[in-house]
Amino acid sequence: MVKFLPLSEAVAGNLNDGDTVAFEGFTHLIPTAAAHEAIRQGFGELTLIRMTPDLVYDQMIGMGMARKIVFSYLGNPGVGLLRRARDAIENGFPRPIEVEEHSHAGMANAYEAGAAGLPCAMFRGYRGAGLAAVNPNIKTVSCPFTGEVLAAVPAIRPDVTFIHAQKADRKGNVLVEGIIGIQKEAVLAAKRAVVTVEEVVDSFDELHPNLTVLPSWTISAISVVPGGSHPSYTHGYYIRDNAAYLEWDEISADREKFQAWMQANVIEKTAADFAARVEHLRTAA
Repeated sequence: MVKFLPLSEAVAGNLNDGDTVAFEGFTHLIPTAAAHEAIRQGFGELTLIRMTPDLVYDQMIGMGMARKIVFSYLGNPGVGLLRRARDAIENGFPRPIEVEEHSHAGMANAYEAGAAGLPCAMFRGYRGAGLAAVNPNIKTVSCPFTGEVLAAVPAIRPDVTFIHAQKADRKGNVLVEGIIGIQKEAVLAAKRAVVTVEEVVDSFDELHPNLTVLPSWTISAISVVPGGSHPSYTHGYYIRDNAAYLEWDEISADREKFQAWMQANVIEKTAADFAARVEHLRTAA
């Protein structure tokens, strides 16, 4: 049964050292507050899964939390590199990490297979690409009906998935608006799921029935964290903080500057601080 919990309790009760974990969000609704809470609690040996790792995974990798990353795009969107991730991959600092790279289509199909309880995903993909040469989890199979050669990848089944969303109702159902990305499938594929939301409302009765709603039985815990996706945006609440992405490129380029920033802006902060960060970015809902 879903529980409404403070974020610190939701993270402590659902994430463990050594877990395979997805902090999913695509362009917006990135669960930054949840990732920062995991950093504060000092989890380690994690396998981090995400289609588009950006600042939050750069921060987690830079803090030595990751054993492995599984992804289909690795970068600071609109800016350039993830410098802490590159330092770990190229120099083993602060620790070496394993890398498993896929295409967006490969990751999306793997999440869908996990959500459906299937062992793998089969699809048309990776043709003309070299990823299979460096990723042993990309295989080929022949269609038993047509003989067509298809790509196959293992299903993604996280131990726990974290997402951010706009609203939860008092029964624990969650509404997601705007660019959906792969959040819904990432929740359905996981053993446990934690959702941070901007607000709790009485019900969704007056809203359009085609809005994405995750039923309460798919979710382990909900935490109310206004501003919880900053510096990404939450559709209908606040816009993207483009300046923060530009600043991160400079912060992450230097190991000591990175550590000082993390201490001041993550370790010494709480989830409650996120609301103030987005005040100047708020839009009319």
